[in-house]
Amino acid sequence: MQMDVETRGCKCHLLDLPWEDVLVTHIFCHVPLRHLVRLQRVSKQFYALIQVYLSNCRTFDLTQIGPSLPKEAFCNMLKDNKVIQNLSVQNCSDWVTDKELLPVIGQNQHLQRVDMRGCVRLTRHSLVAVSLSCTHLQHLGLAHCEWVDSLSIRSLADHCGDLRSIDLTACRQLKDEAVCYLARKCVKMRSLSVAVNANITDVSVEEVAKNCRELEELDLTGCLRVRNDSIRTVAEYCPKLHSLKVNHCHNVTESSLDPLRKRNVDIDVEPPLHRALVLLQDVVGFAPFINLQI
Repeated sequence: MQMDVETRGCKCHLLDLPWEDVLVTHIFCHVPLRHLVRLQRVSKQFYALIQVYLSNCRTFDLTQIGPSLPKEAFCNMLKDNKVIQNLSVQNCSDWVTDKELLPVIGQNQHLQRVDMRGCVRLTRHSLVAVSLSCTHLQHLGLAHCEWVDSLSIRSLADHCGDLRSIDLTACRQLKDEAVCYLARKCVKMRSLSVAVNANITDVSVEEVAKNCRELEELDLTGCLRVRNDSIRTVAEYCPKLHSLKVNHCHNVTESSLDPLRKRNVDIDVEPPLHRALVLLQDVVGFAPFINLQI
């Protein structure tokens, strides 16, 4: 890496530029985090500079670094930061616990987006801490966090009314009661996934539809107890819906999906005729000409 620029016989070092006003604000924000982590190994000055950057960065996404970040490095990188707005610890799912995450949440009250997908070693205490500290939270990823329970969801709903999206895929402890409470409290919700949860019924889906009129995306994949009635309610109350996932919802049929298709809602289940043609093609090896206007 070329660190010096010669101008009229004078050498200008990169480190001579104003750190917070230039390097941190206008340059390092465009450099991938994994490169900055490596850069701090160059010298003590670069280490100090990267620490200044880490204490001021608004987005901290560990997927940019890779799965090999030690927990000690994680704690050290975030110990002085109190201004994070977007935090993703998905890549730390194998080792991150409440012990590492709670201090970060406690000192970053401006968090708007938190991604804890797949972090199986956390407990409800981390989610309760998010709800109490981060009242401006808008986006939350909790997919495959089976420790999420009704108590923690109620705390979230009570304190984070501005929530716009939440991914509760495979949070199998949750039942209708918790989802209904969330829907009544977080009426600005635009994206919701309660996929892969056999506890979810029409009761939850109808409550979401009637309270979250701004809903744009709904994922019900694998919700085996969801039926046509709730899908019709979604069609009636959610005019902005543009994506619906109902794959493996065996009690949802075309009679409830057709009105949504006519509104150009993207549905992950093909119409029956299309599925029949695909099956026929697989069986006989070609798709016969069929006049669909008959």
